[in-house]
Amino acid sequence: MIDLLPSARARYTAKAYDPARKIPAPLIAQLREMARLAPSSVNSQPWHFIVAATDAGKARIAKSAHGPYAYNAPKILNASHTFVLCTQHTLTDAHLDAIIEQEARDGRYPDSQTRQIRETMLRGYANMRRQRGDAQPWMERQTYIALGMLLLSAAALEIDATPIEGFDSAMLDLELGLPGQGLNATVLIALGYHAADDINVSLPKSRLPAATLFTDL
Repeated sequence: MIDLLPSARARYTAKAYDPARKIPAPLIAQLREMARLAPSSVNSQPWHFIVAATDAGKARIAKSAHGPYAYNAPKILNASHTFVLCTQHTLTDAHLDAIIEQEARDGRYPDSQTRQIRETMLRGYANMRRQRGDAQPWMERQTYIALGMLLLSAAALEIDATPIEGFDSAMLDLELGLPGQGLNATVLIALGYHAADDINVSLPKSRLPAATLFTDL
């Protein structure tokens, strides 16, 4: 049986990165694939992932860590890699078509009737979200599922990680040309190996006790 608790207990949010240490390419490939394989409601996959591995690429992202967010710039710049997790503006018909076609190629439809049922369900759910006016926050919640996958995957691979919400999303959207792609930057994750002066590495993990967090029915 696989025990994930050691990884969950050992992980923490890195506050400083060693710029000289780079994540090996095979491990980055695993992280990219884990993000791609993340689950989403009705398999909507309303996301896009931008990966910055070069100093120039990370510097572009770090532009958005200014003013009250300036404390996050060194994390972005010194990490081995920084991912920008983006969310679509709308569930377009083209995106829904792509999902259906990919599911067909992957062998999820044994017959045309099954495909039709699935397509009706997917489009109906998307239309419901549009009509309710909550499609965007709903899609962003899916993107955060991918963030969770990345955080646990990094911990299992003994890679340090920092989820970052403190950045100027409007500035980053323009810097990366996201509006023209129908996307917005939702959350960042810095990945790498902590620096020797990372103050968080030696602090004990602190969480509320299980008795206050769980209700058994």
